[in-house]
Amino acid sequence: MTIAILGAGAWGNVLAHLASQTGHQVRLRSRRLGVAQSRHSHDTWQTTLKDADIVLSAVSMSGVRWLVEQVQSAIPPQAIIVTATKGLDPVTTDTPSQIWQAAFPHHPIAVMSGPNLAKEIEQGLPAATVVASRNADAAQAVQAVFSSSQFRVYTNSDPLGVELGGTLKNIMAIAAGACDGLQLGTNAKAALLTRGLAEIIRIGNHWGAKTETFYGLSGLGDLLATCNSPLSRNYQVGYALSQGKSLTEVLAAIEGTAEGINTAQVLHRRCQQFNIPTPISHHVYQLLQGEITPQAAVAALMLRDVKPE
Repeated sequence: MTIAILGAGAWGNVLAHLASQTGHQVRLRSRRLGVAQSRHSHDTWQTTLKDADIVLSAVSMSGVRWLVEQVQSAIPPQAIIVTATKGLDPVTTDTPSQIWQAAFPHHPIAVMSGPNLAKEIEQGLPAATVVASRNADAAQAVQAVFSSSQFRVYTNSDPLGVELGGTLKNIMAIAAGACDGLQLGTNAKAALLTRGLAEIIRIGNHWGAKTETFYGLSGLGDLLATCNSPLSRNYQVGYALSQGKSLTEVLAAIEGTAEGINTAQVLHRRCQQFNIPTPISHHVYQLLQGEITPQAAVAALMLRDVKPE
């Protein structure tokens, strides 16, 4: 099959390598190249996407709408569109798959998400992921392309749940980094992640996702990986903030995008609008806004009203 991967960051490069290892023709295209060649972008997108069976977007959230507009007339009618972006649109609060589906209503849309730290996969370490779509044939086609002895791919019929698991755990990873930075111990970290998962499920259910999806690889699995690894940019943000650094200083030192920062801001607005209780996400938002210290956030969480689990 011909696979067009849009976004040549760490994750896009890893996915390109995985697909080429299984014998497929891969075209990898940088979003920055598209911006630089904007005068001729129509022709270059046409070349990249010509006859593609699968078009996979691995750009950061800030580039999704721009990319959708660029490729609007270039994606072949038979192509499966896969989004591997974890984030929320700052204007509409839409997920990436919702943006793609609105622009391409007649194409099958799939979501790829899981505990997939790019640097580990790049090193050849084993990993697993989930491809979710309401079109079972599309999910299975993408599964076949990326599955290997190194990378195990499962399918799922709840793309929204798979997508939200990967997106919302980035907020919890900021909290987990701060927890470790403050040296609060294993008990506190376990409590944080357990209540964090409950909070993710509460938000996901309100959005229309299935509870059981969040107990899978794209929910609990991704939460465990991201909240326990210094390789995670979101974890790094929380850890550095707990050491007294400002968000500006933290961002200057981090490679790539920590999607949890934008996600926390967008989620805060959405949860206020729909009156969804999200104490952990709320305190992460306050921490990122400079409204509260990490120590004060911990105290506020510990002093919440007592109640049944």
